Amino acid sequence: MAINYNGDICVVLDSQHRTPGNLRAFVQATLRSIRTGKSSDVRFSSTERLDTVPMITKKMEFSYKDGEDFVFSDPDTYETVHINPEIVGEAQNYLTENATVTVTFVEDKVVTIELPASVILKVIESQEGIRGDSANNVQKPAKLETGITLQVPLFIKAGEKIKIDTRTGKYMERA
Repeated sequence: MAINYNGDICVVLDSQHRTPGNLRAFVQATLRSIRTGKSSDVRFSSTERLDTVPMITKKMEFSYKDGEDFVFSDPDTYETVHINPEIVGEAQNYLTENATVTVTFVEDKVVTIELPASVILKVIESQEGIRGDSANNVQKPAKLETGITLQVPLFIKAGEKIKIDTRTGKYMERA
């Protein structure tokens, strides 16, 4: 959610409701300012009222990388949006051409990008497994089409497509 806090619109990244033993309850929240991009931890009393700001989410497709920025397009209207690398963050490791993501806007400004739970990527280079080296769950490094390297089982070869969990960044299965 997004809130109006101290005259600035902030996105709530994390929140926890706490009730310490003999004290009053409070909410500990991590907020990111849309204007400055800085994150901060804020403590609210449980009775404090906050003004929420509407958020709009759209399904968009990754088109290409323009210098530092990432360009996404709306598949219905073909509108393009340039998003800076700070907002894309770790998601850039899993973005391929035409990959569908959920983009969240607050007041026509992009605040977050959400990847699907898993993506399918092609293995570009991987060492050959050594014959007879089949102990339990032996893994080797493999470089993927987006440039990241992760651990995969020995039977995966260059040119194969694999499914990766975007939340943990780990190999799931062959695709």
